[in-house]
Amino acid sequence: MIRKTQNSKLKAQKYHIFFLLAILGIAIFFRFWKLGDIPSGVYPDEAINGNQAISNPGKIFYPENNGREGLFINLIALSFSLFGISIWSLRFVSAVTGVLTVFGLYLLTKEILRIANCQLRIAQNIALLSAFFLATSFWHTNFSRIAFRAILVPFFLTFLFYFLFRGFRTQKIWNFVVSGVFFGLGFHSYIAYRLAIFLVIWVLILWGIFYKKQGLQKIFLKFTIAFLLIAFFVALPLGIYFLQNPQDFISRAAGVSIFAQKEPLKAFGKSLIAHLLMFNFRGDFNWRHNISGKPLLFWPVGILFLIGLGYSTTKVFQFLKRKNYQILIPYCFLLSWWFVMLLPGILTIEGIPHSLRTIGASPPTFIFAAIGLHLIFSKALPKLNLRPRSLAKIGLSVALLILIASFVFSQYWRYFWLWGKNPEVEGAFTKSYVELGRYLNSFSSDFKKYVIVNKPGVLVNGIPMPSQTVEFIERTKFKEPQAIYLLPENIEKIKIEKGGIIALIGYDEKLLKELSEKFPKAILIYVK
Repeated sequence: MIRKTQNSKLKAQKYHIFFLLAILGIAIFFRFWKLGDIPSGVYPDEAINGNQAISNPGKIFYPENNGREGLFINLIALSFSLFGISIWSLRFVSAVTGVLTVFGLYLLTKEILRIANCQLRIAQNIALLSAFFLATSFWHTNFSRIAFRAILVPFFLTFLFYFLFRGFRTQKIWNFVVSGVFFGLGFHSYIAYRLAIFLVIWVLILWGIFYKKQGLQKIFLKFTIAFLLIAFFVALPLGIYFLQNPQDFISRAAGVSIFAQKEPLKAFGKSLIAHLLMFNFRGDFNWRHNISGKPLLFWPVGILFLIGLGYSTTKVFQFLKRKNYQILIPYCFLLSWWFVMLLPGILTIEGIPHSLRTIGASPPTFIFAAIGLHLIFSKALPKLNLRPRSLAKIGLSVALLILIASFVFSQYWRYFWLWGKNPEVEGAFTKSYVELGRYLNSFSSDFKKYVIVNKPGVLVNGIPMPSQTVEFIERTKFKEPQAIYLLPENIEKIKIEKGGIIALIGYDEKLLKELSEKFPKAILIYVK
């Protein structure tokens, strides 16, 4: 009997590993399939990351383009050194980060549910479901395929809390050291991550109460000090930079904050409602971030999310009344994480709801959805009274596999066809600038090339941001731009006698006529 039980456990573990590997395979496919082609084009905010990874790697902070933490750009520089300069290698860092986050979410979900006294089998099943939902999510897949540094936020949060919770459960200090490293590195990722400070403080308070009730105040203090010291020293280089350059600390966030509005309370209410509705009703309208206006969650996942959210809220009140702090901590943590990481969007008024600024809320969102689905199955399956190897059980298994396959295909269709092939996406990612860059690359390096940047944008080295995409595409062939980039008022600097090309980033009939008169031998082109 003991041997039979051990064999059944071993068989179940093999199935579990198989499903985990399958989910990671799906995550890899969703994030790497046609990575260099979808989304088509390269948005200037992506391109500047690539350009600075080539021309000026190794900085702690890049003040250009409203300021960016340097870690992501330096990781792109590493990608370029390994794979060469291309659109694919520009987005490689985001894709790898996305896949690792799926695995991290599996580990974290299983860990916090074990703390909540769930059976290991149940914890593993919910962990697999949460990883599956994240792996196939349009929201997370999309930002895993764009060279925006925000994708680092869910990655660092997931591993930070996995090792922190594991440390408090096992009482092994190395977990706190690793967690501190992730906590500190997160500050080098994206401005929205800074709100993680409040979440970490709240988690430490919850664990502090629990450890105090166990009479373990001294050991809690030791673990906490180790964790915070490591995080402090890892984040210190960026802190020193901000002390020396305080103007870069807030950067663009101050301009879009609700506190900069005439009626901040009204702005807060409007933004709060917009962000709460974005999951199931009306999502981000920016084509770079979402299928314009569509809910962030696929409707079955959206329903499951609401069930899991409601269940977790009920659990918090239930265990708070019973003063069962061990089980209270995981559910209270998930609710806090979800709301705190919505605040980067809620506290701004531009482009609301904003799925990029709130990407840090994606992991708990899909944990809630997994909890919701497990809750439905736990209520429904006992009523079916299925016996082992029964025909009904086999039929149910086949039906579930068909359902899973249909779900994966629908999510594939949603991202790669419905969104990926939409003409609006080409415009959102400035595909025409990529085509211009490739056209310029068709000429030799000694052929005279000029690009007139007659489109508005944040200035970088005196030239508006739209030039960054064309510059990056030039670098994919020549490593350094061969064209000279000018403002419309500086066309007197153009020197073309025998032959050359002058490209306008935007159509301007008057400027084209002036250029054709001054440089009759030049090839004139413009972006529509």
